[in-house]
Amino acid sequence: MKVKTYDLTNTVEVEELEAGTIVDYSIEAEDGKSVKLPGAFESSFRPDLIRRAVHSSRANRRQPYGHREHDGKRAPQPGMKHSVEWWGKGRGVSRIMRKSGARTGAQNPHTRGGRRAHGPMVAKDWTQKLNTKEANAARDSAIAATADANRVSSRGHRFDENVRFPIVLGTYVEDGESMEIESLSTDKATKKFVAMMESIGVGDDLLRARDGSNIRAGKGKMRGRRRRTPKSVLLVVAQRDGLAKAARNVPGVDVAIAKDLCAEDLAPGGDAGRLTVWTKSAIEALE
Repeated sequence: MKVKTYDLTNTVEVEELEAGTIVDYSIEAEDGKSVKLPGAFESSFRPDLIRRAVHSSRANRRQPYGHREHDGKRAPQPGMKHSVEWWGKGRGVSRIMRKSGARTGAQNPHTRGGRRAHGPMVAKDWTQKLNTKEANAARDSAIAATADANRVSSRGHRFDENVRFPIVLGTYVEDGESMEIESLSTDKATKKFVAMMESIGVGDDLLRARDGSNIRAGKGKMRGRRRRTPKSVLLVVAQRDGLAKAARNVPGVDVAIAKDLCAEDLAPGGDAGRLTVWTKSAIEALE
């Protein structure tokens, strides 16, 4: 299976004004040479395997949580911080620990302010086992899903009608000088990356992620994840160089190394068909 790459040509326009210098990047995308795709792009679609792999990786990252063990007055667990006594039998009342000098019950799970009956335990194991062959099959299936325009569109991504899947970036020319696209210069690199995505027809998806960022509802906003940003383009590169550094600051954009690619990168939440942009070097490293 072969696909044509996108060759990008960047024309830098500098305009001198009284307030300062304005630099504008005009990038044009043209059809380049055809590259042979790895066999993973022809894998069968297995949504069950993809979802299992994603759930497994998320469960294996889950941190243990729970209360400490009760250690008396020195280190009481929540709901046990009371001075209590039992009145003894023969009084016609239930055998519930009560606050000293009062009738109020305490410490029992069914009393006001008492401990939890079966609270979370730190020793609980949340991990989910997944065979290596299953993980590889899920990754290959998720890779194949990125080459299907209908699946990418049904996932909610926005792109032009003339976009060719899978999207592979080829050569890059800036001011007449050809250079490796992954070795993009750091000068205005993020602005160049956005211009690249607009030139190949996926700029609307960057706007969707930027405008779709919102504040979570409920207590989730209190726990280090106040804002939620939709997933946009996944950039797959061979090594973390200038292009990877340019893309990492764009809302919704993730960067992944080809050799470390997994199903969760390609199918966040277990939903396959993420809008993925590959570099030619990443395709070669994937083989």
